[in-house]
Amino acid sequence: MSQHETPLFTGLREHANKNPLQFHIPGHKKGQGMDEEFKDFIGPNALSIDLINITPLDDLHHPKGMIKKAQALAAQAFGADHTFFSVQGTSGAIMTMIMSVVSPGDKILVPRNVHKSIMTAIVFSGATPIFIHPEIDPELGISHGITPDSVEKALNQHPDTKAVLVINPTYFGFAADLKGIVDIAHRFDVPVLVDEAHGVLIHFHDHMPLSAMQAGADMAATSVHKLGGSLTGSSILNVREGLVSPERVQTILSMMTTTSTSYILLASLDAARRRLATEGYTLIEKTIRLANETRAKINDIPNLYCVGEEKLGTSATFDYDPSKLLISVKDLGITGYEAETWLRQNFNIEVELSDLYNILCLITTADHEKDTMALVQALSQLSDELSHSKNEEVKSIPVHVPDIPVLALSPRDAFYANTESVPFEESAGRIIAEFVMVYPPGIPIFIPGEIITKENLEYIKENLEAGLPVQGPENADLKYLKVIQEQVAIR
Repeated sequence: MSQHETPLFTGLREHANKNPLQFHIPGHKKGQGMDEEFKDFIGPNALSIDLINITPLDDLHHPKGMIKKAQALAAQAFGADHTFFSVQGTSGAIMTMIMSVVSPGDKILVPRNVHKSIMTAIVFSGATPIFIHPEIDPELGISHGITPDSVEKALNQHPDTKAVLVINPTYFGFAADLKGIVDIAHRFDVPVLVDEAHGVLIHFHDHMPLSAMQAGADMAATSVHKLGGSLTGSSILNVREGLVSPERVQTILSMMTTTSTSYILLASLDAARRRLATEGYTLIEKTIRLANETRAKINDIPNLYCVGEEKLGTSATFDYDPSKLLISVKDLGITGYEAETWLRQNFNIEVELSDLYNILCLITTADHEKDTMALVQALSQLSDELSHSKNEEVKSIPVHVPDIPVLALSPRDAFYANTESVPFEESAGRIIAEFVMVYPPGIPIFIPGEIITKENLEYIKENLEAGLPVQGPENADLKYLKVIQEQVAIR
């Protein structure tokens, strides 16, 4: 097979061109049975391939035809032994990855700065997380990677560990020494699972961090839709044989996946793979150059700092993806959320995320110089306005990151325990039974089973007061938190 082929996308188009008389779902039948305004907006081509797993189109749950061929091409492109398509996003791929290798009571090493989907999988599987603290950047207020030394120490302390999970790269673009971590884990015969949600491009250019498959990892959940050109909700799960059973992965994936799989999403994965495999290097080269030029221009703007390779040099910041523009705005005396809001209201610019100190802008293969120049001009005006309005030296916002709470109970036991709701202000010292996080990026401030601290409650309030989207609790306005019910002695 050639990487120029698209067996799934081409097969769907050929089927649509035959224009068969359909007596199967979806009920809109090529758009004839849906709202006219929506139909006209979406268009006939997309609706013609919004199909279901009838025999000519293969079945994602038991692929034998065009889906099997498309997945085999993806495996070849990403250097995997097997690649599985996901229409449940990277969250679904991550949950499949974890639940394929751990069972109730099994230990899994994970960084504490993991996405909520990882902790969800740990709750579902009943595994016990052994947390490794990532390195904290005191200048930026973000977490970086975990180190090979910390992984080796954890494996020595917990030799019965069933898996090691690594984020590569982080949401902010930094990568740890993944090859070093893989080598250490494999000495213990422990598989390495990689959350590669923000790293689809790294496999296709040698000026990017090593991809999971290049580093020898055993599984990687890779989000093609985030940066690789497929439609939202489409991702892949790459698998290397040896320490992982691909048959088990297929079984778990099928359990986690809707039986009404979206062929539009699947086709977009097939086409995105072709583009990355045949044009990826050239496209990414242009993207890196554009990002680096933009980074330099931003760093010429007073009181702004766009992070670059000067941050490298440790095993936690071993490499980075230069297409991620992490911009510190704290020296402007405003929060990242205030910068995000200002850009939206004044220049119609949307950023990937903001936090208390930074904004994150992604440069992808879709961007051109006119786009990045608009961003630079907007940021320059933001800096000018703040400097002139204050008529004095801008006072920088101090960075602080709270300590990671103590895990007193397994996340699964806490999630399914008898609980009660207590006022937010009175919850310190109790064991939380729900997630609390800022989304994006979806890294929990609290996970079920951790002891609530006043410091972390203050951190939540600080994020809320800044306007950031704190999510997770059943009580959406965070007046109450769900905690483990305390046993009262019988008198």
